Amino acid sequence: MTALRWRTAALADPTSARRALAVVLVIGAAIAFVLFRGQATLTHDDDFPLFRSLNGVRDVVDDNRYVLDPIRSSVASLVDVFNFAIASLGWPGIIGIAGALGLVFGGGWLAILAVTGFASLGILGLWEASMATLGLMLAAVMIAVAIGVPLGILAGRSRRASAVIAPVLDVMQIMPTFAYLTPMTLLFFIGAAPSTVATLIYAIPPAIRITALGIRGVPEATVEAATSLGATSRQVLLKVQLPLARRAIGLGINQTIMMALSMVVITAMIGAPGLGRNILSAVQKVDVGAAFDAGLAIVILAIILDRLTFAAGEWLDPRSHFTRAQTLRQRLVGWSGPAAILAAGLLAPFAVDATRFPTDITFSFRSAINQSVDWFTDSFSGITKGIKDVLTANILNPIETVLTESPWWLVVVVAMILAWYLSGRRASIIAGLCLSAIVLLGLWGHSMSTLANVLVATALTLAIGIAIGILTARSDRLRMVLRPILDAAQTMPAFVYLIPALALFDATRFTAIVAAVIYAVPPVIRLVEIGLRAVPLTIVEAATASGATERQLLWKVRLPLSQRALLLAANQGIVLVLAMVVVGALVGAGALGYDVITGLAQGKDFGKGLAAGVAIVLLGVMLDRITQGAGGRRRSTVARAG
Repeated sequence: MTALRWRTAALADPTSARRALAVVLVIGAAIAFVLFRGQATLTHDDDFPLFRSLNGVRDVVDDNRYVLDPIRSSVASLVDVFNFAIASLGWPGIIGIAGALGLVFGGGWLAILAVTGFASLGILGLWEASMATLGLMLAAVMIAVAIGVPLGILAGRSRRASAVIAPVLDVMQIMPTFAYLTPMTLLFFIGAAPSTVATLIYAIPPAIRITALGIRGVPEATVEAATSLGATSRQVLLKVQLPLARRAIGLGINQTIMMALSMVVITAMIGAPGLGRNILSAVQKVDVGAAFDAGLAIVILAIILDRLTFAAGEWLDPRSHFTRAQTLRQRLVGWSGPAAILAAGLLAPFAVDATRFPTDITFSFRSAINQSVDWFTDSFSGITKGIKDVLTANILNPIETVLTESPWWLVVVVAMILAWYLSGRRASIIAGLCLSAIVLLGLWGHSMSTLANVLVATALTLAIGIAIGILTARSDRLRMVLRPILDAAQTMPAFVYLIPALALFDATRFTAIVAAVIYAVPPVIRLVEIGLRAVPLTIVEAATASGATERQLLWKVRLPLSQRALLLAANQGIVLVLAMVVVGALVGAGALGYDVITGLAQGKDFGKGLAAGVAIVLLGVMLDRITQGAGGRRRSTVARAG
């Protein structure tokens, strides 16, 4: 009777029933793997018919080049305009403008940061490369803002438009950066134009989303009051919604600039000039020092632009300052400093050579970094090689074997069941459709190898990120120490992380996994820390008063209540890892990333590269939907059980 009552209670509890069903399904999947191993595995075929068909797409585009050439030439001309303006101003003019803007928007400290930051780009000997990156990025941001802000306004004012735009933005943000490159070369060849278009496509989602959020954030009472006074829809937009949403629009532009700066480096693969080319060359030569200099220049440029645009957004907010109440004398005094800095920068070319940054004050970390890396490699190569061999043999190889030697239909079924268990029916359907589409693309084997790399890298990322996030949430001192490190790590382009991983582990797929972990860990740490710190103090105090230890507080209170942040951390970790594992093809990762690279480099493999880019997107969509919906599914299950 006791056993019968226990089974009845277990079946009555939805959570226990789902767990029991999950155990049964796992056992069933294991039995199916043993019975059908090696059958219907869909081995890779470089001559798959679809690849040849996609090569034909390139021919169709070439035959209709007259449609795309005007777009290509217009974008290239815009880049040339920015490059000409930057070259005409010279290094004193650029530094003077940066200082003046800093003084206007943020005061003396921001002006000092802007001036010293831009000057340091020249001191590193990377002024020309930095300005080439800046010009291309400004062109991409200008187009992204011109398109994104109106679309954001439309999405903010119309729920129907928002419903149409949202899924497109989801795909654009999930898509790994590498996946943009192949279609861009198809449409616009290589050079500044495809690099600019790829950058603006990658960077435009924040401009749309945050602008829409700002429009929707305007109080309804304010809009209703304006409407009741007889304001038309156009007047409400121009006189009420846009002024009150300036701060949000400024933040959207800020995030667009940050996204564009990270993407413009990746586009060095398709001929973009600037710092990305320096980093790509350093990767090919395994020159850690040169990559560090270029990466540091990108970090400095990102910090300056981030601080300037964020301060500009605050300055534009009509609720944050009262310049209209100032007297004329106060305004003249306030603008005299920026005017003086700007004038000094613009007049400096009459006294110095503004076309070339002085070379007698340059400084480089290249030699010191390379010597340190050589010492570390010589001292710890045995340890790093041992770690690589153990993890590869005991974790990576078994997972890849299971995925590649299982029947394709079994992997699809297991993925759908897992998606249903974590995120519900919709995610299960999406997972099945994505994997079925990969089967049709003819890239099943390489997709499973990439998926194995992603799963291992994600597991390591979450293990490290959650551990450090817990420590950071419990120590303000550690948080202060790690904050600038995490800021720099999140600003560094993906290419930079390949260099230390390559120096430590040679060119293998494990190297790509290590680089992916380094790249994806910082946001995971931040999200875990935010989630743990957001747990209400009243609940923690109540648990402490009940006699809970620190360990019990962590496992029974803080972690369960921050489940949503942990799931978001897992989601972001997977997306970033997927993007980085593909970039890791440059250092031996192979699989889909290698297919993309060969498609870019060799015309005969273009179709395979394009199909590989689509397969990467499908993997990203599947993994994103599974993890993104997990929190809602679990909360609804708990609510039903309660």
